[in-house]
Amino acid sequence: MGRNEYKTEDKKSKSTSKKKTLKRFNPFTKINVFFTKLANNEKLTKSIGLFLLAFSAFLLLAFSSFLFTWKIDQNIINNHWNDPSIQVENWLGKLGAYTSHQFIFNGFGITSFLFVFLSFVLGFRVLFKSDLLPLGKSFKYSIFSIVWISILLNYILPSNPILGGAFGFQTNLWLGSIIGSIGILLFLILSVLIFSVINFNISFNLSPAKAITENDITEEETLEENSINTIDESYEAAYTPEETEEVETESKTEESSEIIPLIVELETPNITEEETVELTTENTEPPQPKEEGDIEFSVEEPIEKDEILTDKEVDSKVKDFGEYDPKLDLASYKLPSIDLLKDFGDTEKNVSSEELEANKNKIVDTLSNYNIKIASIKATIGPTVTLYEIVPEAGVRISKIKNLEDDIALSLAALGIRIIAPIPGKGTVGIEVPNQNPEIVSMRTVVASDKFQNAKMELPVVMGKTITNETYVFDLAKMPHLLMAGATGQGKSVGLNAVLVSLLYKKHPSQLKFILIDPKKVELTLYNKIERHYLAKLPDAEEAIITDNDKVINTLNSLCIEMDQRYDLLKTAMVRNIVEYNAKFIARKLNPENGHKFLPYIVLVIDEFADLIMTAGKEVETPIARLAQLARAIGIHLIIATQRPSANIITGIIKANFPGRLAFRVTSGIDSRTILDSSGADQLIGKGDMLISQGNDLIRVQCAFVDTPEVEAICDFIGEQRGYPETFTLPEYVGESATGGSGTFDGEDRDALFDDAARMLVTHQQGSASLLQRKMKIGYNRAGRLIDQMEDAGIIGPSEGSKARQVLITDLDSLEQLLKALPQ
Repeated sequence: MGRNEYKTEDKKSKSTSKKKTLKRFNPFTKINVFFTKLANNEKLTKSIGLFLLAFSAFLLLAFSSFLFTWKIDQNIINNHWNDPSIQVENWLGKLGAYTSHQFIFNGFGITSFLFVFLSFVLGFRVLFKSDLLPLGKSFKYSIFSIVWISILLNYILPSNPILGGAFGFQTNLWLGSIIGSIGILLFLILSVLIFSVINFNISFNLSPAKAITENDITEEETLEENSINTIDESYEAAYTPEETEEVETESKTEESSEIIPLIVELETPNITEEETVELTTENTEPPQPKEEGDIEFSVEEPIEKDEILTDKEVDSKVKDFGEYDPKLDLASYKLPSIDLLKDFGDTEKNVSSEELEANKNKIVDTLSNYNIKIASIKATIGPTVTLYEIVPEAGVRISKIKNLEDDIALSLAALGIRIIAPIPGKGTVGIEVPNQNPEIVSMRTVVASDKFQNAKMELPVVMGKTITNETYVFDLAKMPHLLMAGATGQGKSVGLNAVLVSLLYKKHPSQLKFILIDPKKVELTLYNKIERHYLAKLPDAEEAIITDNDKVINTLNSLCIEMDQRYDLLKTAMVRNIVEYNAKFIARKLNPENGHKFLPYIVLVIDEFADLIMTAGKEVETPIARLAQLARAIGIHLIIATQRPSANIITGIIKANFPGRLAFRVTSGIDSRTILDSSGADQLIGKGDMLISQGNDLIRVQCAFVDTPEVEAICDFIGEQRGYPETFTLPEYVGESATGGSGTFDGEDRDALFDDAARMLVTHQQGSASLLQRKMKIGYNRAGRLIDQMEDAGIIGPSEGSKARQVLITDLDSLEQLLKALPQ
């Protein structure tokens, strides 16, 4: 046995003994086994995850309440824990008070709120199997912060026991006895610096030129490495190829964390070129001779990136040609005149002092009947509603006033009473009472207002006037999507027209395009006249206003393609949103030859969403949800209106992505909570009275009235002007085949869900289109096509009227044979 063989065997034995030792004494083995079993038990994992999330919510509520109630509850939890007759003030009872007392008072003070964060992050990781934040860093930074801030707060304010807690107090007491007060401060500074160095490797270099980097290796170290590498090469050359691989494997096993030093070629007279064994490292890739059987490897040259012009080139282009003006194609276009809107004259109806006094007295009398005393009351007169702001006397519960909503409405003999308890941002309770003679808010008035005309917004929309007679204007681009609901005849169609008219009064046709979907076929037909100015449609569509459900599905999917294409343009232009992209294009910093173009805003309007969901289901909901989630940055905004804001129409996916909500009067409180997540819309008075939410407070607005003749006049004015040669076209989308059964099965028209649908019908032995709709979550049209195709294929029998069709295949094995035999 040679020297090298002894060395190899010795290494093997050492490696084996090391592995055995590590395996025997690894303290984390049992913990790893436990977490492995935990990960494999899905039910237990979910349960623990839910518990941790619930525990974080429990701690948050208990800790928050403890900050205000700890003095009152302290004696109770120490002396009256088992006495059920004695209650604590903590929101979560004695358990919440006790837990908060242990964490905050007897623990780490207000830094205990970080335990809420840790519990939530850990629960999220366990339940969803994904990191909300890096788990290790979250725990490391949080634990240090808990300890360090607790000591710091007690050092600064030792008189407040809940700031630093008992831990901070005792630690300061102990450290103070050893190193004194100034020593504690120095200790805190030193500890945070050491923590920063360990975790962030902060530098204390005063001169950057003297900083030592990884490349600053001395000449002696380099020579020493070279000599070591030369010796290693001589040893390696003496091995056979098999021994070399064996030793390399063992060395990697023993010292996997070590980085092999850079190999420097030195001339060695005793070693021939053929005998030398070349070692490759992370830093070196020496060329090797191509042997028989080697795969040829080539790297494809990257696609040429978009040309990025220098500032001088941009300035010269702007100087030569001026900034790009998207309006030049329709340079003669004029925005609609204010005279096209109807002038209703002086529509202001003054609310008499007698009416105000009478309502005030009735409110005061009704509240006094229930022993609710009022300190002051103030009236704010709006166009249709007067707001009475009440300041109750000290000690009056606000919920008590809220519960008297019906009694106040009875005493005032009025509908639409709404109580706001409290008014956000004010220390008052609001009672909204309808005026006896409501004012008409005309579209002309709000469009002519200074607030709308001088609005610095991308897509300004004026809706009407608030309860304080202010013109209400919002930016649809920031909203970014709007969900509208209201019962029949309550002003929903007028509200849609108000949105469209607002945009027509502010935006040039080059800056804005509409996609109008009108399942009722009568609400939006007036806008056909502006097709070549403002509307967008599919390439093969005959009419720009979409009424057919199949075309709706294709249009929505086409809009998703448009969205993806726009994101590709933003990516190549290295910008984040449509505003930055268009600004860059106008400044001639993007080359049109590379596919860049000016991007207009696209507003999708759906007038009756409920009808689409009933007939098309998931085929409509899925692209709408995708657009709502992603489309705001590239200038595509959605406005969805429905008469029935029920939970099966406005699903959770839709609600989650539509922060802007607009509710006219609805028939029930359930519908109000569906659209607004709160009650109130069922207490409106109708005729344009509405509530608007942008994710925070509810604002009551009287919608501006725009009549059909006014909309027609505006569309005529626009339509008579020169438009674009062609309507703005969306990308082409090839949808599912719309052909039905023809007596013989055609494999080319075979639906993608055909096999799954056939298996479902054979399993249930029921040839029903409604079964496919429910189980596969598809629309009626597609389910009908599948039924026709299965009839052609001989899987189900012909229609038998209202009865379900007979299933001709009895088992799945026979079905699989038939499916294989059908033309593909």
